[in-house]
Amino acid sequence: MYAVIRTGGKQYVVEPGQVLKVEKINLPEGSEVELEALMVRGDNGEVKVGPEVKGAKVKATVVRHGKGKKIIVFKYKAKKHYQRKYGHRQHFTELQINEIVS
Repeated sequence: MYAVIRTGGKQYVVEPGQVLKVEKINLPEGSEVELEALMVRGDNGEVKVGPEVKGAKVKATVVRHGKGKKIIVFKYKAKKHYQRKYGHRQHFTELQINEIVS
């Protein structure tokens, strides 16, 4: 059984027991979160998409929060003596997928 969820402007394919890094969600560690399912595929192979999925949810637990790897942004204009270098670390939330309720 698996489902497609949307969070943080992105879509993810998830299965029960999976640990997933998503955009930061402002909830304390250990709390439960319910995510809307866009598509669900059951154990019997039946696929539900669109209005058929109404009410389907994915239950997950917040495992931890953190920052991703640093990326370096370097801007440069030739012959103008312009250089700019800075880094960025994106915040994330790690979720443990508990169950898919269809």
